Amino acid sequence: MGAHDIALFEDAATAARLAVKFGALDTQRFLRLAIEDLFAGKIALVSSFGADSAVLLHMVAEIDRNLPVIFIDTLQLFPETIAYRDRLVDLLGLTDLRTIQPDPQALAKHDPENFLWASDPDLCCELRKVDPLVAAVDGFEAWITGRKRFQSDTRRTLPLFETEGERVKVNPLAGWSTAELAAYFEKYELPQHELVAKNYLSIGCMACTSPVKPGEDPRAGRWRGRSKTECGIHLFTSGSGI
Repeated sequence: MGAHDIALFEDAATAARLAVKFGALDTQRFLRLAIEDLFAGKIALVSSFGADSAVLLHMVAEIDRNLPVIFIDTLQLFPETIAYRDRLVDLLGLTDLRTIQPDPQALAKHDPENFLWASDPDLCCELRKVDPLVAAVDGFEAWITGRKRFQSDTRRTLPLFETEGERVKVNPLAGWSTAELAAYFEKYELPQHELVAKNYLSIGCMACTSPVKPGEDPRAGRWRGRSKTECGIHLFTSGSGI
């Protein structure tokens, strides 16, 4: 699939028809189609190795263990996340993990004390997540995310496909529920991130992540007390930075 074909996803009517067509497939078949046919050799999975990540990582491993898996290490992640990453990569036999870190010079200039998250969380995310990801997905026609509609109000209309210029973003788990995720974990005996047991249901950087309270949506613990709801990696082509 080239840039001309990717433009199909930018047309609202065409994208809607494609979503209906592919949405009729079960998730594993849909994911296989995206990896082996639609974007063969030009697609990567971007994973946070967070609370639900094992589901999508397991699906990908069943299709192609050599698929590039991009992990953005902000250098402010929980130690449990790094340990979970290593455990899942070994368990699932993933062969092409790409751990990407922020530019040291940019951090030295803008965040020398590693405290930017407190004064300017948007810029902090831009330096530590968005900029590294922009570089990491360069050369790919598409990338896979693990976002789900139930996670927050801002994701309730999440489509199966999104476009970012000449790149497509694929959201195979968009319509999944918490019950379906739990059932998948149980069926395949997948290990949980250690922090899930402590009610961390969406896990990012240590300073900007807190446990979720009963009745809150899964992402309520991210940037608690701020209007910020997204780190920005799903906004970076809009010109808004992060």
